[in-house]
Amino acid sequence: MPRSPRYRPEHAQAGLDAQFPEIETWQNQFPGYEIVVDDPEFTSVCPKTGLPDFGSLTIRYMPNKLCLELKSLKEYLQSYRNLGIFQENIVNRVLDDVVRWTRPVWAEVKGEFRPRGGISTVVTARWPRPKSGKRK
Repeated sequence: MPRSPRYRPEHAQAGLDAQFPEIETWQNQFPGYEIVVDDPEFTSVCPKTGLPDFGSLTIRYMPNKLCLELKSLKEYLQSYRNLGIFQENIVNRVLDDVVRWTRPVWAEVKGEFRPRGGISTVVTARWPRPKSGKRK
């Protein structure tokens, strides 16, 4: 007897259409340097089980004309706290939003999620994205 899939398309897409607060920016004054922002207490919720996910989120980028304003970034990241969204989608959504608000020279978002059921996850996404890795 075939088993029905445990994860359905609505699980995979959960959280991707959520509305997040604006990430404010400020004018960069210097060229050619790197900024690293670390959120060691990042939390979200598994869209299938409703269980909490805990991890560390690191944003690295080289600003072009704009830098992330940290208080609004903190508020943005805290809006994931009760959102059902897969860890992989978190990292990619945060990268997309950082790029949308700052238009950096380059950017990287890394999520290191604590073990649940004995398995931990590390997800890294970079911009510019590879040509073959475009989302449909």
